[in-house]
Amino acid sequence: MSNILVMVTALHEGLVGITTLDPRETARMLSTLFDFPIPSSASEVISNELSEISPSVYRADAALLCVEGETRLAVITEVQLQRDDTKHRTWLAYIANLRVRDSCQALLVVICPNRAVAAWASQHIETGHPGLVLRPLVIGPDNTPVITDVAEAVGNIGLAAISAITHSEDPQIKVVLATLAEALDHIDPEKAGRYAEYVTVALTGDAQKEMERLMATQTYLYQGEYAQSLVAKGEAKGVLLVLEARGFRVTADERERIMTCTDTKTLERWLQRAALVDSVGKLFE
Repeated sequence: MSNILVMVTALHEGLVGITTLDPRETARMLSTLFDFPIPSSASEVISNELSEISPSVYRADAALLCVEGETRLAVITEVQLQRDDTKHRTWLAYIANLRVRDSCQALLVVICPNRAVAAWASQHIETGHPGLVLRPLVIGPDNTPVITDVAEAVGNIGLAAISAITHSEDPQIKVVLATLAEALDHIDPEKAGRYAEYVTVALTGDAQKEMERLMATQTYLYQGEYAQSLVAKGEAKGVLLVLEARGFRVTADERERIMTCTDTKTLERWLQRAALVDSVGKLFE
């Protein structure tokens, strides 16, 4: 159970990291994929808390504000790794609440590495109001290009990173990763290292090993410290997921203790205990 949870949350965190690392690159990626004019000259990450002033809490995975001149457009990004029909009810709330909060138009982008989940997320969502139908913009294996040209990857590095993840099982994955690795060597080293680590933690199996091998050969070395922090964050979220699924009420102090722990061995032990303990307090014994 622990390996599954860590794999899923690492993939989730890696994809969220890619979309928020450089909002201008994300805007360029979305414009390319959906042939939609998205402002990009001054873009920033904004709060992903999209709740009304009520007991209901709506929190998207990420939100960006893309600005160019007088044009402002908010982009809500969601990473969806499996079907969740409750999202068909909350996604519209995300858009509506963000429009009210930031006084601008908003669109929803859903990233689905799995082809079947992408097909589900692409469904038109009927709201009940005549003419009001939500059509999520979905990024998945079928509409993400396989990028094997270095110049193309350099010019759209965010798309190249997403391509590597959504096509991780493609027969050309080694070529895709080699293209990405070379492209990263032509952009700002600090940003390149972050992209490399986000992609690496999001990959699994042979694709992840190949990406690690390629990173070790570049002019900047893949140190993995940031990747380890993402793995720890994923394990911490896994602990909370298990506790909440079992019906435990996790206090703010307990949640903070779990989420601020960076020792992966401790987190692995807590993850195993979370399925067995009869109280949250015993998790830490």
